Amino acid sequence: MAFHLITKVWQTGALDWWAMIDGKDVYLGSREFPLPPENGDEWLVRATGDRFKVIEGEIKLIGKEEAPEPWIKY
Repeated sequence: MAFHLITKVWQTGALDWWAMIDGKDVYLGSREFPLPPENGDEWLVRATGDRFKVIEGEIKLIGKEEAPEPWIKY
């Protein structure tokens, strides 16, 4: 996939998105990841609580939040 990003990104066979950020493999989410990623896009990874944003062609970790609960309680 040819995204116009500086950050190296890839998708696994399980349809999870990963990136190389600061020399580390970082999980970017699955359905949360914007396609195609463009400058200004921001998303929260529900599994980890990490918040990312595309800034000038690079994916940046901009914050850490408490991960939302995965299931709705009735």
